[in-house]
This record gives sequence, structure tokens and C-alpha cells, in this order.
Amino acid sequence: MPLRQPVAAGRFYPDDPEALRAALRACLTPKELPDPAGARPHGAGSRLVGVMLPHAGYVYSGRVAGAVLAGPWGAGTVGAALPRRCIVLCPNHTGRGHPLGVWPDGAWRTPLGDVPVDAGLAAALCGRGGFAPDTDCHLGEHAIEVLLPFLQYLPAPAANAAPGMSAVSGADAAPPSQARAIVPVCVGVRRPEVLRAAGLALGAALLVAQAEDDPVGLIVSSDMNHYEDQQTTLQKDGLALQQTLACDPDALLTTVEQSRCSMCGAAPMAVALYALRALGEPWAELAAYDTSASATGDAAQVVGYAGLRFGVQ
Repeated sequence: MPLRQPVAAGRFYPDDPEALRAALRACLTPKELPDPAGARPHGAGSRLVGVMLPHAGYVYSGRVAGAVLAGPWGAGTVGAALPRRCIVLCPNHTGRGHPLGVWPDGAWRTPLGDVPVDAGLAAALCGRGGFAPDTDCHLGEHAIEVLLPFLQYLPAPAANAAPGMSAVSGADAAPPSQARAIVPVCVGVRRPEVLRAAGLALGAALLVAQAEDDPVGLIVSSDMNHYEDQQTTLQKDGLALQQTLACDPDALLTTVEQSRCSMCGAAPMAVALYALRALGEPWAELAAYDTSASATGDAAQVVGYAGLRFGVQ
């Protein structure tokens, strides 16, 4: 079975396990971030399905990812409430491989150990909605790998446990009995009709898992607008986030194209939103937002980072 070796360790995040744990602790420690316009509390009876997290170096975007995962949900946190199994959707920065490539089995390695791939769930997804098994699109892609140490560090519910009921905390990494499993999906296409078909197939897979009492979560990996000044980035990101928070994938795709917002994960986010709408009445809320200017002090050329949580009523 294939073992995907890390390509971003030592560049985007520390390659030493102890230094990585320290970085994760810092990212997950509550801290002040700019108040995200558009945030709203989830309603009674809401179910958390997934999150959107940024994938830059931890020094730039780690505190946004941490703010989402350490944020409150029920009696615990969002990170603890995510299901044990998660499909992780990312953009394709390399241009390699299948346009909807699914890593089929094996594991992904980080300095904290190996993250198993749920081969059964991957097989259920492949052959539907344009998804196909492919490792090539993932080999040089950092956008999923950067998020995996967060999943390894945080506890996960046991199999068949109700989402949101995990309250384990205080450990430096989740014990093996609570290890998460993933299905990595690299999205390298932006045609709405292709993304819609993929989202509907993804939604169907989530419904099957839900019926089997072993729900599957969604994690979308995306940064926001790239390499423009702070004011322009805030404006473009605001337009894209407005449509994302409205759970309108068609409008999101149209908006990023018309505004020339370089949100790299617009396509995987659209797939997630199409799937979400197949599950029930969707909701999304902005948990954190920042730009690289907070780390660099340079507002002339920034990258935007947004952290969202989403689900259904």
C-alpha cells in the first residue's frame, strides 16, 4: 500500500516532532484575531459537517486554522467534534494528475507519524461524480499535508460515536485508539458542471456513511486572495466569503472569476457546498480571518486566510 512521504515538513511547518507539537500548541492557544465580519452563531439543532482551513506556513496561517479547530462546539471544540473519518479536499497547485484525484489507500506520513487512508471510503467515492484513484496529483501538493498534524494532535471521536461528544484534551497527540482516517482528494478542475456532479456524488457518499452511523466529515484546504495589497485583498476576500457563507457554490465560482480573486480552494469549497446542500439545510459561518500582514508587517503584498465551519440544520 502506498505511503505518501511529507514534502512540506521543514518548510511550511517544523520537521522535528517536538518543535511541531510546540507549534501546534501555539496555534491552538486562544488568541485575539480580527473580528470576522459575517460570523453568526449556529442555530439549535445544527450539525457540524466540516471546516475550511488555510494551508500556508504555520507562521502565517496557523493561528487561523487553530482558531477554527479550538473554537467551541457543544461541550467541546470544533476539532474534537469533527468525525473520526474525514474527506479532505484541496486545490491542485502542481497541475499534475487526475482533475478529481483520490488517494486510494495506504497512509500519509508526517513528523508525528502516519495518518491512515480509509480505503473503503475512497473506493466508494471513486467511479462516481468524476472521482478516480490517483496518487500523482498528491505527491508534490502541500495543501492537505500541512493540515494533517492538526488532525493528529487533536482527539477524534471513536468509531460510531456521536459527533461532538469527544471531550478528550490535554494530550500532545491523539492516542492510536482515536486516530483519524482520511480520504485525500485533489481538485484540479473549475468547470461548474464538473464540480456540481462531484459534489452530488460526495453528498451521496456522506449520506450512506450517516445511515451507517459512522459519519464522515469534510475538510476543505484553501487560502484566499494572493499577493495584492491589504485593501484589495480584504475587498476580494469579502466578496468570495459572502457567497461561501450563503452556501451558494455557483455564486462563489462566478464571484471569484469575475472579481479575479485568487482563492486557490474555490473549486474544492464549491464541491463541499454542493455536497452540503444535498444533506439538508446548509449553514456556514466565518470563525477567523487574517492576512499575512499580521506576520510580516507588509501590507503591500498579502495573502488572505479564512477559517470557516459549516454544516446542516
